[in-house]
Amino acid sequence: MNWFYAAQGQEQGPISQANLDEMFRNGAISADTLVWQEGMAGWEPYQTARGGSALSPIIGSAESSSGEESRSESVCNECGRALPEDETIAYGNVRVCAACKPAFLQKLKEGVALPVGDLNYAPDGARVGAYILDGIIFFGFYMIVTFLMGVFVGVFVGIGGSPTVVPLLPMLMLCIVGPAAIFYGTFMIGKYGGTLGKLAMKIKVVNADGSPVSYGCAFGRYFARLLSGMICLIGFIMAFFDAEKSALHDRICNTRVVIR
Repeated sequence: MNWFYAAQGQEQGPISQANLDEMFRNGAISADTLVWQEGMAGWEPYQTARGGSALSPIIGSAESSSGEESRSESVCNECGRALPEDETIAYGNVRVCAACKPAFLQKLKEGVALPVGDLNYAPDGARVGAYILDGIIFFGFYMIVTFLMGVFVGVFVGIGGSPTVVPLLPMLMLCIVGPAAIFYGTFMIGKYGGTLGKLAMKIKVVNADGSPVSYGCAFGRYFARLLSGMICLIGFIMAFFDAEKSALHDRICNTRVVIR
């Protein structure tokens, strides 16, 4: 059964039990390193989870007959194998073996995912600035629609149309502005990763693993944002105190806002 372990405050794995024990024997993890596998109630130190059966740290193969120390090892972030460190490449907080390097680099090139712990979360000021810019943009759109609707109603009444259409103007505005706001948020985030305000502030919305957000997720996130605003803006304020700068709607949709 596969294991997970904590390194620099981030979850790593899965790796096999044999690789986990090998990491301990080679000093890649210590007896106090927190580990977990399915079926455990919670994370436990390696020495507690594995007991005395694996607590015989042997660094590599000790020393060779010539007295030379063995090379330090690292665990590949892709396949979970423990390999000599000089046979892996480093990317951020992770290392990848030569066999996994092509697929790993291709995934990074396509923006499929980023290594755990490699996300650079957007600062509070950038998010607030993005909200303000989007508000200005949408207010301008609202004013244009209001002007056009006013001209339409004026012409309609002027050519003999019933003035009873005037009280319906707010409802007509809602039928135009509401869907436009939903389309704007869904399309821009699904296509470009951010609204015009976010793009201007050099930030974008991604999934928690760093992968691009789908249109479906962007659509759901729009309505989750409404919830964040409905509860006295508490959902937005949460981002100021969250370690990953996540608002309520980010937690609901498992998204994060990061620097582009």
